[in-house]
Amino acid sequence: MTTGAPPPTQPVRPRRSRVLRFLPLGLVAWLVLEIWLLTVVAGAAGGLTVFLLLVAGLVLGSLVIKRAGRRAFKNLSESLRQQQSGDAPAADSGGGGAWTMLGGLLLILPGLISDALGLLLLVPPLQKVLSRRAEQAFERRVREAAAASPGGLGGAFQQARMRHPDGKVVQGEVIREDQPPGPGSAPGRTPDDPQLPR
Repeated sequence: MTTGAPPPTQPVRPRRSRVLRFLPLGLVAWLVLEIWLLTVVAGAAGGLTVFLLLVAGLVLGSLVIKRAGRRAFKNLSESLRQQQSGDAPAADSGGGGAWTMLGGLLLILPGLISDALGLLLLVPPLQKVLSRRAEQAFERRVREAAAASPGGLGGAFQQARMRHPDGKVVQGEVIREDQPPGPGSAPGRTPDDPQLPR
């Protein structure tokens, strides 16, 4: 009878979420539904009508994305200008830029269902509701992650770094700008540095 270390166990793979498990199936079902709907509309109204609908969606989606991009760039440059001049930042105008971009992208994708979803995402009240829901879901995830790690999020990142197999520790010192450096210390060097004159 031999005594020794227990046999190595296989690492337990984390379970995939339901969304990730059914995402490929959902994408395939959506693609099949889009193709079926295009053939039904082509049979009822003609192929030229379907072609014109797809081109109109492409043009409208491109215009929506271009306009939303310009608005986002304008808001960014305005907030940078206000920050440099020291003015108070302006109030947020609803935060629907991301939803507008997503709506434009859905309009560009060929298909009637994606066009309908893209048009829905361009409605401002729906954008506000979706923004509020997304913000609440994000805050809930952050709270759950903070509760799951004992040292908070910073502790989780520190533990991950310490457990990295090739992680190296770099010795250094903290230099505060509000306190003058001590005698015999230079920025970026420790008293044990051999290049430092003693």
